[in-house]
Amino acid sequence: MILDQKSDSVLKKMLWPLMFILMISNFVSFSAVKAQEKESYSIITSSDYAPFEFTDSSGKLVGIDIEILEAIAEDQGFEIEYELMPFSSGLQALESNQADGMIAAMGITDERKESFDFSDPYFEVGSMFAVSTKSRIKDLKSLEGKKVATKIGSQGAQIANELKDRYGYQIMTFEDSVNMYQDIKSGNSDAVIEDAPVMAYATKTGTVDLTLIGEEMDTLPLGFAVNKGKNQELINKFNQGLANIKESGLYDDILAKYTGDNVEKVETSFFGQLTQNFPALMVGLGKTLMATILSLIIAFILGTLLGLMKASHNNILRGVSTVYIDIMRGLPLLVLAFFIYFGIPQMTGIKFSNLIAGVLTLGLNAAAYVAEIVRGGVQSIAQGQMEAGRSLGLSRKTTMKKIVLPQAFKIMLPSFINQFVITLKDTSILSVIGMVELTQTGRIIIARTYQSGSMWLIVGIIYVIIITILTKISKLLEKELVL
Repeated sequence: MILDQKSDSVLKKMLWPLMFILMISNFVSFSAVKAQEKESYSIITSSDYAPFEFTDSSGKLVGIDIEILEAIAEDQGFEIEYELMPFSSGLQALESNQADGMIAAMGITDERKESFDFSDPYFEVGSMFAVSTKSRIKDLKSLEGKKVATKIGSQGAQIANELKDRYGYQIMTFEDSVNMYQDIKSGNSDAVIEDAPVMAYATKTGTVDLTLIGEEMDTLPLGFAVNKGKNQELINKFNQGLANIKESGLYDDILAKYTGDNVEKVETSFFGQLTQNFPALMVGLGKTLMATILSLIIAFILGTLLGLMKASHNNILRGVSTVYIDIMRGLPLLVLAFFIYFGIPQMTGIKFSNLIAGVLTLGLNAAAYVAEIVRGGVQSIAQGQMEAGRSLGLSRKTTMKKIVLPQAFKIMLPSFINQFVITLKDTSILSVIGMVELTQTGRIIIARTYQSGSMWLIVGIIYVIIITILTKISKLLEKELVL
């Protein structure tokens, strides 16, 4: 049997660290708001497109786009809050007014001008085909019957679609550049089409072995974008700042840093990857744990309420709980995340930060599973326990609180820990709305190093260690709660 006082004591011990985390988080947020004196703009960018935007070995966001934008911000006296997202998700976020602007090596096209307003061009790029240095493919005619890797929404993908019937190849689509190059390395794709400066930079850093074939095609100007009819003052500031840094020579210095021959070689060994990127991985792990804890607080409160409703004798309460559980269990997490982060702002004008949207996504989804855990735990207690309490003169509410729930909690505890583990792993989905948790941190590092094998092994080891610790904690809690 479970001791009621001991249960309360353990629960209080578990809640104190959570309350402390929330207090620190609120204090940091308040301090950040107080510290802002200059006008600040939220800017969408990616972190997987070297040399335009990527993170260096210290975890700092760098690249042609980033340094040009920050030089302009310094010149024009405004601050930047970055929102890191995949390119296709970033376009959706900008259209739903989740940010003020976007810079991500975006080509200025007539089609995009229908949805966005662009700055003056700050760079020009063209796309090229490339193959592995070990490939026997020497020209575009040799691509017949082969597979060509492309990135969704990119200029290269558009060119590849226009030429596929002419050269007879099959198109493979990927969310980012990293996966395109990995597909080439693994031999699944035979060629890739990408912006020429991107492939040239990857080759110079020693991260990929590619041979360019054909000629640079469809050179496009790149521009800074805002949503159509929005933030014209930001466009004006960008244009004025761009003109100023070109005049001062700073613009040329930035380009020389990333397009010259003196680029930094990337560390590719396993232990080199681990030691060099450990601080960034720990930051990502911290965000993963914070999102998990906050979402589970929501899930446990809402899920317990829904579970008790479903276990009640009231048909209305059972019906409401059943409908909620069925909807959440049938709705994919990715769809729910997109709806909360992109859909709700478009429909209502209410915006959420990626952390809040992520916490709501995980919390609302996990609440459905917690509800079933609670319902199963309560109904597993023999009906005689309730009858015994009522025969002693206790109310149904008191009997449930003092007799049934303490016993049910021990039964539910392993399932609660299992839900903790599931939610912890589900945080990886939140990268699609720009949250840089542990998995996304791994992707960002791979975008710079292209060493996916060693980095995914490191990320996997971190997850296993954390989940093993949680499993050990659950066993200790079970022992402490039992007489």
